[in-house]
Amino acid sequence: MSSSTNYRSLGAAKRSRASKQDLRLAIIFLTPAAIGFLVFLVWPTLRGIWLSFTSYNLLTPAEFVGFANYERMLGDPVFWNSMKVTVEYVVINIGLQTAIALIIALLMHRLTQSTLLRGIVLMPYLVSNVVTAIVFLWVLDVQFGVANQVLEWIGVDKIGFLSSETWAIPTIALINVWRHVGYTALLIFAGLQMLPNDVFEAAKLDGAGEFRSFFSITMPLLRPIMALVLIMTVIGSFQVFDTVAVTTGGGPANATNVLQLYIYDVAFGRFQFGYASAMSVALLLVLGIITFIQFRLTRAGSSDMN
Repeated sequence: MSSSTNYRSLGAAKRSRASKQDLRLAIIFLTPAAIGFLVFLVWPTLRGIWLSFTSYNLLTPAEFVGFANYERMLGDPVFWNSMKVTVEYVVINIGLQTAIALIIALLMHRLTQSTLLRGIVLMPYLVSNVVTAIVFLWVLDVQFGVANQVLEWIGVDKIGFLSSETWAIPTIALINVWRHVGYTALLIFAGLQMLPNDVFEAAKLDGAGEFRSFFSITMPLLRPIMALVLIMTVIGSFQVFDTVAVTTGGGPANATNVLQLYIYDVAFGRFQFGYASAMSVALLLVLGIITFIQFRLTRAGSSDMN
């Protein structure tokens, strides 16, 4: 009796020591990430919120002005134009990117699962935004761009893809679709691989065709993944900056002056950091509201596979 009690106490002591070691190891690994999270995310966010209630230009101490920056923002036509331009970009970019990525993911899932093909699909995403923008700036140039040379050869007038108010935002959206669609397709492809095959086999036995299976089985089961993809891509699209800065600089006539570019210009071009912070907080609130609505509408926290 005493020996069994000793064994149990020794086992409990070993488990306790192992638990303490695991806790210590977890703290060691989590500490650098936690420090980075606090220093590079939490502190700048809190600092930006505080600066949004001040008048600050780097040269003088921040002076508290209450809601003056937010009142100015509500009456600023350039801000509302930038918001409209950003929403237009997001709608075009997300609509095309999601549709094309879904088609690519379905083709990879049905026809081939080659690792080489997945690598090729992902290649544009490995190119930086700035390099991509520079290349397309050359390709789409009105006078010497390859795209307009091809249009001339087939008898079509030249198009100012990046110099026309009509074409600029759709063109920038398509550039970023080209760069990001492979990554989005791989996310959806990973979700497709998680779907149970027995459900599709049962649907075939019941006589369901490809389209019926896609809309009645694939999309409902893929809903949590699609919700995650939409939330990530919408947040990223609202933060578009570098492609616009390189290709058009916000022109022509503010036709591509997206919100992030306007915030940058106010902060680092005019040194009005208080007002720029107020617009950043407004963008944070907009993204929070959109994410919450997406999460609720798509029921991203639940799955139909149970």
